[in-house]
Amino acid sequence: MNSKRKGSAGERELCSILKEAGFMEAHRNDQRYVGGMENPDIALNGYHVECKRAERFNAYEAISQAERDANGLNVPIVAHRRNRKPWLIVMKLDDFMKLERNARGKTSPLSPP
Repeated sequence: MNSKRKGSAGERELCSILKEAGFMEAHRNDQRYVGGMENPDIALNGYHVECKRAERFNAYEAISQAERDANGLNVPIVAHRRNRKPWLIVMKLDDFMKLERNARGKTSPLSPP
């Protein structure tokens, strides 16, 4: 399977998993038709999700892409999976702490600590 097809299959797989888990708003964006590279691979309220389905993975490059494309509007995260491995989520520690504070009712997801 070529890398583009593998990536598309990974996006469909992740989107399906998110919907099955109750994130019904999750849907794939097709950059060819939906306005370009700043669109996330998976649209999910409040998050910019870049999906990486590859054996070789550079977390810093991937999160930099997600951060750049999110334009400060959503929390950038990267979902990554290798063959026969579970999905992983990569995000910056600061973003994780903001989300945790928000979950505890202390601030909004994108406000500074």
